[in-house]
Amino acid sequence: MSSQAILLQQADIFYQVSLNDLELVAALCQERHYQAGEIIFHEGIEGKDLYIIVQGEVDILVDPRLVSSQPDTQLNLCTIATLRRSQSFGEMALVDQGVRSATARAALNNTRLLIIPGEALLSLCEARPQLGYRIMRNLAADLAMKLRNADLLLRGELSQEREQRK
Repeated sequence: MSSQAILLQQADIFYQVSLNDLELVAALCQERHYQAGEIIFHEGIEGKDLYIIVQGEVDILVDPRLVSSQPDTQLNLCTIATLRRSQSFGEMALVDQGVRSATARAALNNTRLLIIPGEALLSLCEARPQLGYRIMRNLAADLAMKLRNADLLLRGELSQEREQRK
């Protein structure tokens, strides 16, 4: 088995994917390295690729100015999640081919990512329906977990705001 297929096997999004199919996905991958603070992609740009963290951490950030009435100079990007080894991000591009809903930034030096072109992965999933089913099922579970976590974060922020107003 190739080294990239072994790395993919550890990723949550490829849970229960056959070794044969992992090799096919591995053939699509490119590996990139980032240093702490480097932007992987910006919120609001078109996105097409899926990212798997091989090593290091990635912060997912949103721009609070998009929903706030405070002056721009008072707000910085807000970290809503820190992702670690074997986690994926950028997966919403596989679902809707829309713009990025957040900024992704390397949190640690020597962060290694596998980058999978979304169009190529979707084509492979169409050609191999069993692979497509497993990836999309895992993708749905991953997005549900991230949505729940974001909901908890939002509830905490709203609770803090209410307490500060008292």
